[in-house]
Amino acid sequence: MKNQIPYYFVVLCTIFTTSCNQPHTMKESKAIIPPMADRVHYQLKKHDHIRIDPYYWLRERDNPEVIDYLERENDYYQKITAHTDDLKNTLFDELKGRVKEDDNSVPYFYNGYWYITRYEKGKDYPIYIRKKDSLTAPEELLFDCNKMAEGQSYFQLSGISISPDNTKAAFAVDTVSRRLYTLYVKDLVSGQLLETKIPNTSGSTAWAANNQHLFYTVKDEITLRSSAIHRHDILGSATNNKLIFEEKDETFSVYVSSSKSDEYIFINSFSTLTTEAQFLKADNPLGDFKMVQERTRGLEYDIAHMGDYFYILTNKDGATNYKLIRTKIDTPAASNWETILEHREDVLLEDLELFKDYWAVTERQNGLSRIRIKSWEDGTDYFLPLEGETYSLFISTNLQFDTSKIRYGYSSLKTPYSVFEFDMATQETTLLKEQEVMGGDFDKNNYIEKRIWATARDGVKVPMSMVYHKDTKLTSGTPILQYAYGSYGSTIDPGFSSSRLSLLDRGFVYVIAHIRGGEYLGRQWYEDGKLFKKKNTFNDFIDCSKHLIQEQMTAPEHLYAYGGSAGGLLMGAVVNESPELYNGIIAAVPFVDVITTMLDDEIPLTTSEYDEWGNPNDKSYYDYMLSYSPYDQVREMEYPNMLVTTGLHDSQVQYWEPAKWVAKLRVTKTGSNILLLDTNMEAGHGGASGRFESLKELAKKYAFILDLEFGN
Repeated sequence: MKNQIPYYFVVLCTIFTTSCNQPHTMKESKAIIPPMADRVHYQLKKHDHIRIDPYYWLRERDNPEVIDYLERENDYYQKITAHTDDLKNTLFDELKGRVKEDDNSVPYFYNGYWYITRYEKGKDYPIYIRKKDSLTAPEELLFDCNKMAEGQSYFQLSGISISPDNTKAAFAVDTVSRRLYTLYVKDLVSGQLLETKIPNTSGSTAWAANNQHLFYTVKDEITLRSSAIHRHDILGSATNNKLIFEEKDETFSVYVSSSKSDEYIFINSFSTLTTEAQFLKADNPLGDFKMVQERTRGLEYDIAHMGDYFYILTNKDGATNYKLIRTKIDTPAASNWETILEHREDVLLEDLELFKDYWAVTERQNGLSRIRIKSWEDGTDYFLPLEGETYSLFISTNLQFDTSKIRYGYSSLKTPYSVFEFDMATQETTLLKEQEVMGGDFDKNNYIEKRIWATARDGVKVPMSMVYHKDTKLTSGTPILQYAYGSYGSTIDPGFSSSRLSLLDRGFVYVIAHIRGGEYLGRQWYEDGKLFKKKNTFNDFIDCSKHLIQEQMTAPEHLYAYGGSAGGLLMGAVVNESPELYNGIIAAVPFVDVITTMLDDEIPLTTSEYDEWGNPNDKSYYDYMLSYSPYDQVREMEYPNMLVTTGLHDSQVQYWEPAKWVAKLRVTKTGSNILLLDTNMEAGHGGASGRFESLKELAKKYAFILDLEFGN
């Protein structure tokens, strides 16, 4: 629903196959001594409760001893996994071999130009081009990220925003991986950069209709919270910036956006539970923003514009799964909102797209998405035709208003990502592009996908999506990789990954557990997996694992689990609670030091997440969070084999959380199962930049579990 000015990308995934050897279990080597971090007494006190944290000092990013410890852990990882180096290289070659290296995105038409993203053979980064009026017109180069990234260990271009007269492009660059972007403006006629160079932005911008004023979002350099909106005059000096709005509530963040109609600019403030929007006519950039509806705790709304109305998805009046309303622009407050699509207890509204003659919404019922089309004129109302019990479906980029055609994306666990165009007038569907899986040996009919349900300990049915090769038999000897996230209402839909086929073709089953904390089964599914109900998330994952074992689809010696970020918290809680269920765990950039982080309001993103995890300054939340915080709950017992990854410049989960966790596990755990920490010293939360460097990191993760299962 939130309109994005043209910014395109290509999702390129891969597939590969090799043979495997006989099973064995990776163990610690007596000849290779793991690094031990120094223990320095540090006392943390809250609510008359004292915690001793001997590894608190690892927070000192500029301390040479911290860097030395991380490098020693990396050296240990290299030595312990040296026998898998050939496997890593083989995996990487196969992963890369499945990528269509010379590829183009589906062109999108916007304001007189076709926009295309291109990848070229042997190059890591995208090239952005456009063509005027026709796809046969000469191409205009906008950005070659390969040249822009030269000399950088990390590079990310974000937020490409084209001025209304098509002569300028705002864009933002991050070369550190802290998600602190420097904003630039390029003259597309001369090809030169303007004087504009604004640091510490989010990358999001909105152009005024006069092609002169640019609104952008500023981030706090310490907390990384998007905290203010400024206006920049590109005809003035580089420092000609005016503060327009400052979000003073530290539990809120803010961003700026344009309506699909390009007639309005919005300032959007948001927290986990509450939103607030202000609007301004794009042709009046020096005017004052007006309020839509002042923030009311628990009230969420998301705005689109058409004609004389704002159309809004909202949870107003207890509409937990949201409803669609409209309101006159000159009387936008909630007291004037008129419902045009009622709330339903069993249907979650996820997205809205407006066209001249039609409107479309994405709905989710019983975990499955569907796109609903409705005519403004005669009220014709129908669902886009679709089949299957486990898939990913979403409205794609639709920048044109006066058209009868809507684009959408579709994939499933065995079906490559495809872009379709559906004519809402004739109800005809056209395939525009299907992801190519290179190598010549991929056939989706070789794989089986299905959805199964486990019963959690409180009686709730939890769905799982799974995929495996048709030659794989589900027995107690079958290896399974179980994945989940389970936070922030983020739904992990069952989409295609050709990289994942490297596991499937080796006999692995891949399972996504749709646990509480996401919105797979509606908004209440999320509400039942946060704050004082957070443990439902962990229990669901464990109970899904037990179901797989009880149904003899696998056994603990063949079961592996993977989660990242908040999903890494999930991994930490799961191994503390039920370590005996898993042979191996991958915890990527894991959020594991919950109490200490949530008590530190100078750490990025802390204050904005009180409504997700709770505020531990309140003793009731402190006690509950302490009871599951993985770092605080490490105890003397045998843990599974574990690979923990992080990035030194991580802006979401600071590197010291996984580093401290591993340091504590080293001196506490029993047994000889392996424990590894792999720190990318040049990247952040998303890992390495560039499509091939990221494949190297994935190859390392796959090699870890393949070696545990089959040996090397």
